[in-house]
Amino acid sequence: MSKVQLTLASGDYDRVRPIWDGALQGEGLDLNVILLPVEEIFFRMARYQEFDASEMSFSSYLISRSLGTPKLMAIPAFPSRKFRHADIYIRQGSKIKNPEDLRGGRIGVPEYQMTACVWVRGILQEFYGVEATGVQWFTGGTETPGREERIKLTLPPEFKVQAIPDNTTLFEMLKQGEIDAVITARVPSPFVRGEKWITRLFPDFKNVEKKYYETTGIFPIMHTVVLRGDVYDKYPWAAQSLYKIYDQAKKLNMERLLSAAALPVSLPWFNYEMDETFALMGRDFWPFGVESNRKTIAKLMQYMHEQGLLPTEFRPEIEDLFAPNTLGTFGV
Repeated sequence: MSKVQLTLASGDYDRVRPIWDGALQGEGLDLNVILLPVEEIFFRMARYQEFDASEMSFSSYLISRSLGTPKLMAIPAFPSRKFRHADIYIRQGSKIKNPEDLRGGRIGVPEYQMTACVWVRGILQEFYGVEATGVQWFTGGTETPGREERIKLTLPPEFKVQAIPDNTTLFEMLKQGEIDAVITARVPSPFVRGEKWITRLFPDFKNVEKKYYETTGIFPIMHTVVLRGDVYDKYPWAAQSLYKIYDQAKKLNMERLLSAAALPVSLPWFNYEMDETFALMGRDFWPFGVESNRKTIAKLMQYMHEQGLLPTEFRPEIEDLFAPNTLGTFGV
């Protein structure tokens, strides 16, 4: 019996490698996995629904659910998570020394609705008193001019958001002192090159992020996995097959990391980092499923409401955001 052929767009991570390298096969599925930069995946899926299934910005997914379009259905697998204190960049020697200095400031973000930026804005407001409504937000490309929001936004008037000119970038504006900070998911190329004019707002970000986790118990979710609505309607069982294969891939990868005879990644103290992470966050520090992530998802939705990205009336039960057949399991 032939399998259902689905195209799946994904970022290239160790925790999904068993899916794209063929080590795992989805039940009833013949997956054509396309590895792309996540920015391209999100743009093409949100704008044009080009893929049968894809990794997806969690904030973009929530916005699409609140709007009713595009029609997507998520599974509670989360291939990307990251603490984000490290991702706020400032100009060396500027007046910005502490997060509180950003009150009333000018901050660049690639897209206002970008999940990483939602988390950073929420953290800045909740822990440092930097109100989202008190900041002037500038959107645009960090490295390439002309970036646009992948989903058209209609924000309440108290949020001041404007696109930068098409002939410049956020990091060029930061370098020239035209904005005070940039929040970005990607490490900036000037920073990678070691240029001295750019630095992190939190140089000691690891300890700051560890304290954040100790305080909140939250390991921020960035991305989920979605099926296009028509695919889910035709093959609802595919959601369960995808969820199972993502969960299996995550577990298989963890086994590989812990049992490797040689270092599985190019970090000399990788084993120390794993032991330290287990001590702080437990062995299942990257959980899938709704129950283990309820507090994290609720916090993200709270921030999105506070930042004008979700309408007040959109307050679904968290379970309703995901394919129903991925919420439970069976026993023998």
